[in-house]
Order: sequence, then structure tokens, then C-alpha cells
Amino acid sequence: MSSPPLAPPGWSRWLVPPAALSIHLSIGQAYAWSVFKPPLESALHLDGTQSALPFQLAIVMLGLSAAFGGTLVERNGPRWAMTVALVCFSSGFVISALGAETKQYWLIVLGYGFVGGIGLGIGYISPVSTLIKWFPDRPGTATGIAIMGFGGGALIASPWSAQMLGSFGTGHSGIALAFLVHGLSYAAFMTLGVLLVRVPRADAPVAGADGPAVVEGVRVSARNAVRTPQFWLLWIVLCTNVTAGIGILEKAAPMITDFFADSSTPVSASAAAGFVALLSAANMAGRIGWSSASDRIGRKNIYRLYLGAGALMYLVIAVFGDSAKPLFVVCALVILSFYGGGFATVPAYLKDLFGTYEVGAIHGRLLTAWSTAGVLGPLIVNWIADRQKRAGEHGSALYTLSFGIMIALLVVGFAANELVRPVHARHHVRDERETADAQRQQPA
Repeated sequence: MSSPPLAPPGWSRWLVPPAALSIHLSIGQAYAWSVFKPPLESALHLDGTQSALPFQLAIVMLGLSAAFGGTLVERNGPRWAMTVALVCFSSGFVISALGAETKQYWLIVLGYGFVGGIGLGIGYISPVSTLIKWFPDRPGTATGIAIMGFGGGALIASPWSAQMLGSFGTGHSGIALAFLVHGLSYAAFMTLGVLLVRVPRADAPVAGADGPAVVEGVRVSARNAVRTPQFWLLWIVLCTNVTAGIGILEKAAPMITDFFADSSTPVSASAAAGFVALLSAANMAGRIGWSSASDRIGRKNIYRLYLGAGALMYLVIAVFGDSAKPLFVVCALVILSFYGGGFATVPAYLKDLFGTYEVGAIHGRLLTAWSTAGVLGPLIVNWIADRQKRAGEHGSALYTLSFGIMIALLVVGFAANELVRPVHARHHVRDERETADAQRQQPA
């Protein structure tokens, strides 16, 4: 395996965020999968549950590959990881194209869901460790720029994919051609990131930063990190914050329609779609805005805001949300900005607690919280709404109980954040190495 590409003298660290963005903007296409659902259902005679399988499998594989591949990413460097992400994500589309052309749906599930999902997970964590090393003075801003790309990928992919299907047709051959073009285009775009990324030299300061490339201090391995209470407290913090956000995001359009169904001015389908677009923008803005703010006010304080103010926003929606549309929309936008901010800030929080030694691998393991929340949030909101509807309830009453559960979860997350303390020295890698060195120096 080749060594990670070291930056030559004078290399600008500001070239690294665009490299990370080229990966995250590409794999962020996953949030635009719904564009392919209606054509696939029509062309291959699928129902809604079946057409969701590739996306669901992709999200599961994202969490699993990030958790199990994180150590390999740390060992082999960002260029190796970005190359793996490029090959898996692009070939997933190519396999899907073959499946659509031959009407073999299992190939689409295998390609987009399994193979492409591995690309999602490896690609998501590929630049995190490198960015933190390049920006030791502003880790929140750096990771926010990259992870903002994942939130914004769908804003580009959604209209692009829809236009492509409009040009090629929505039959199986048109879908196959669209998948193929996606695969080739994303391969070319992600190649820019592979070629551009560099790792800083450990023996030289980063130009423009206040400290050295490799931050001195805490060094905790991924293996030791999962044995600490700090890791699992952060797991709870991320899981509760994501559950609260995704609960609104997944059901946004029908939720706002239900809330004002009995008012004199019900929400139209186009207005509901506009609300969904606004939520995506808030999600994206929160990733860069709140994570950058965390560099100034601290990671623990910013999560106090996400979780505490998030619970307050849910309470306002539950009590007063159906009285005025602007109030409902503003509260939902704030919650979604906290949702995005939570994703973007957590790598810097991990760096503060565990150091940069294997922060990418630790981040990968923590993303299992995302996979869990991705099931919990939609399950809570949809199951309760369906149950309330069968009981004869309507309007905002469909969501009152689920909002109460979200508030409780956010309070649990707030308490977990308050319990986070610095990692005990016995978990530090430095101690293990000193012991190993001492053992090697002993006479046989």
C-alpha cells in the first residue's frame, strides 16, 4: 500500500476542503434517491416499500462500512479512502444501470444499496481526520465545510436527475442510461478530490494555522475509545439529536399539510414541497454555521444549544404550532439547522476528547448512532401518526405524542452531554507505546 500523499512545502491548506467537498457533494446524492422511485415503480412494477430497498440498504451499509472501515481509512490515508469511495459509489451506479436495462431489480439493490453504500460510508469519513489535521485552529469550520457538502448533494442531484430522466425517458432503458451517466459523472468529479487531497507534514507547521499539523496532547486509539464512557455518551448525544431532526425531515410534507388541514388556508402540495426545500437549506446551513460557531463557544456549549433549544422548539410546535404557519416553519427550520450542525460538529468534539490519532476511525464507529436514529425517528413519527389516525384523530393531534417523545429524547441527550468529561489518561495511546518501548528495551 502506498503512503498517504504528503503536501509539498508551501501547499495551501485551503485546497483540502474542495477535495473533501468533491467527495461529499457526490455521495450526498443519496438523499435524492426518491427521484428514481416513481420511474422504477412504474417500469419494474414495484411498490413503495420495494423501491425504498436500495436507499435503506445504502444507509445501513453507510453505517457499517464507516464503523468497520474506519481503521483502514486511518491506516491507509485519505487518497486510498477516496479512491475506494469513488470505485464503490460509481460502480454501484453502473451495476444498477445493468439491472435496470435487464429488468433485474436485485442488481439495483445490490449495486446502489450494497456496493454504493460501502462507497457512502468510506467516502463520508475519508476527509475528516485529514481536515482536522490541516485546521487544528478551526476543526469545526473545516469539518463543517465538508459535511455541508453531504447535505447539499441532493440539492444538485435532485433537479439534475429529474432532468436526465425527462430527457432519457422513464422506461427501464431511460433509467439505465441515467444510472450510467450518474456513475461516470460522479467518477470524474470524485477523481478531482482524489488527485487534490494531501496530508500535512508532521514535522512542519501548517501555513496559516496557529499550531502544528499534528496536534499534541490526547492520543486515544479507536479500540480504546469505544471502551470509554465518553464515546457512548457522545453516541447518545448524536443519536438523540439526529432522531429529533430526521423525525421531521422524513415526514415534512405530510406533516405541515396535516397541521393546517383544518385551517382556512390549508397548505398546498407545491407549498409543502417548498417547505421541504427550505428544510434542506436549513440542514445545509446549520452544518457550516453552527460547527464554525463551535470553534468559538466550545463543543459542549454548542450541543447544549442543539439539544436544549431543540427541545424548546419542539415544545413550541406542539403547543402553538397549529396557530400560525410562520411559527411552525421557523421552529422546524431551527430544529433542522441543529440536525445538520450536530453532524458537522461531532468530528471536532471527538478530536477534543480523543485527539487526532485515530479520529476518523472513531468517527466511523460513532456513525452507528446515525443508522439507529435513521430507523428510530421515522418509526416514532409514522407509527404514532398512523395509530392516531386509526383512532379518529386528525390535524396536529396526529403528532402531539411523537413530539413529546422527541422532547424527552432531547432531554436525555442534554443530560448525556453534561456528563461528558475528559478521557482518563489510562486510555491514552502514549502510555501503551511507552510500555511497549520499555519492553523492547529490556534484555532477552
